[in-house]
Amino acid sequence: MIDEKFVFVAVAFILFGDFTYLIYTIKGKVKPNRVTWFLWALAPLVAFAAQLKQGVGLLSLTTFAFGGLPLLIFFASFLNKKAYWKLTKFDLICGALAIVGLVLWKVTQVGNWAIFFAIASDGLAAVTLFTIKQWDFAHYAFPMYIFSVGFILFLLIRFKLGRKIQSYA
Repeated sequence: MIDEKFVFVAVAFILFGDFTYLIYTIKGKVKPNRVTWFLWALAPLVAFAAQLKQGVGLLSLTTFAFGGLPLLIFFASFLNKKAYWKLTKFDLICGALAIVGLVLWKVTQVGNWAIFFAIASDGLAAVTLFTIKQWDFAHYAFPMYIFSVGFILFLLIRFKLGRKIQSYA
């Protein structure tokens, strides 16, 4: 196992990637959809709050970074005259899943429900791969990344590859 403080490196990479978009948003170089950025903030921040309640500790910082920067971009979009609101059925489904997680967390007092539904909400980003019409880096890179990470984690967990790899280290 690597030291859990390695999470700071992961957070730095997350911040670096999103910070560039934040600057472009403020400068008006991009046209962010406020609904999308709000939902990209909501799901990880719900999961972050639940992780804290479940005692995850320092490792939850990564989840916070995945939600915190999109929230800043959402707020920065109000400084950008090109930013817009576009609510789709897909956005409603993602938002509903995050809300279901919050309700179940409140009712059951088990934060894992909020984490599960936040993952389901955010994980639907992989579905966006089927909606891409313009296949350039800007359009497919991040959804493909999220899909790839989710798929790798599935393989590691499903086939217990994580334990096998760890035994070699």
